[in-house]
Amino acid sequence: MALSQSYEVTVVGGGLGGLTAALALRQRGLRVQVLEQAPELGEVGAGIQTAPNASRVLLALGLRHRLEAIRTEPQDQVRRRWRDGHIIGLTPLGRRVREEFNAPYWHYHRADLHRVLLGACVDPLGPGPAVRVRTSSRVVALDRARPDRPTAITDDGVRHGADVLIGADGVRSAVRELLGAEDTLVFSGDMAFRTLIPGAPLRADPATRFLFDRYQSTIWYGPGRHLVHYLIREGEWLNVVGCVPCGEEPPGEWAVDGTTEELVDAFAGWDDRVAAMLSRATGHITRFALHYRRRDPVWVDGRVALLGDACHAMLPYQAQGASQAMEDAAVLAEELGAVTAGGVEEALHRYVARRAQHAGMVQEASLRNRTFYRYPDGPAQRDRDAKLAERFDGESDVSYDWLWRGSPLDTADEEAFGYRHRR
Repeated sequence: MALSQSYEVTVVGGGLGGLTAALALRQRGLRVQVLEQAPELGEVGAGIQTAPNASRVLLALGLRHRLEAIRTEPQDQVRRRWRDGHIIGLTPLGRRVREEFNAPYWHYHRADLHRVLLGACVDPLGPGPAVRVRTSSRVVALDRARPDRPTAITDDGVRHGADVLIGADGVRSAVRELLGAEDTLVFSGDMAFRTLIPGAPLRADPATRFLFDRYQSTIWYGPGRHLVHYLIREGEWLNVVGCVPCGEEPPGEWAVDGTTEELVDAFAGWDDRVAAMLSRATGHITRFALHYRRRDPVWVDGRVALLGDACHAMLPYQAQGASQAMEDAAVLAEELGAVTAGGVEEALHRYVARRAQHAGMVQEASLRNRTFYRYPDGPAQRDRDAKLAERFDGESDVSYDWLWRGSPLDTADEEAFGYRHRR
């Protein structure tokens, strides 16, 4: 790792991507401030998957022991048929993934993962200058009168100047809009039901006890829609995401409450175990409109750069949205950490060169999976199922071998991760 002369970075957005970037930059010796518009930092009650490409980033940041305390490790990735639950394809995870990729495939509660990242960012005993976090700080303007000192202006009138400004502020990024970047946001035509179902009643019900026989990451393929579920907090909760057609584009950042009846009805006629499972969703259910960005290689303007959903928002049909943001964070930190303030613009261009094509391919694969998961019963469906039964190594035309190895990283010291030598 090259040593850098410490300089200042402002990260707009305190989500998983923004905090991963802040922590990685801190550990390179940079002075980082995070601006978050919400009054409190936190994440919604939902699950998240980190495939080996993202786990590798988190482990390299020294988080292994803290993550092992909150993770659930699935042993397989399973695809089931909608009507009868027949297993179409299965790939082993668990030990096989740790040995082949030297990084795990883990599930978390999003709030738990966010808390670990935030704690590492502000820990006064951690390596590098502790990250300064400001909440209730919505960015409303950018001042770039000094090209070498981009300044974010928040709604309280405070000016936050830095040597670099990173927009990690999500699918409707204010930084992107203030840069005047092209509007590449597209409504997918889908919405997602999201909910957490308590594990105890599922374990007690003979119809759903199978969920606990072996922890798995499961997708049910069906005509025009699909269903995802996996356990988090070692079975305390079942995370459920049901993706269905939505029709016309809803207004704004559309997220509304749903009901158990709506969720069950959305998968009417499916295997009886689906209804038994979804009928237990008696807690908070949300319906989200799903948007993505068209592939766009323009992530940088001067000393302002975009990261994560701000530049490559994708459908959740590869479970890679947060993982790709974490890869962004690792590459960004490598490039910025290797230069002094005078080399920032060149470093940002190298960041984009290393990441834009890769993330763009994942974007497109995620979009293609919308069709791949949802063939109506017939020749295309039977051909897909036959291929997956023969060799299940990723959907569409992106292999897990490519996806899970991720962007090549200078920090990828495999022995440091603590898996390969523990076979």
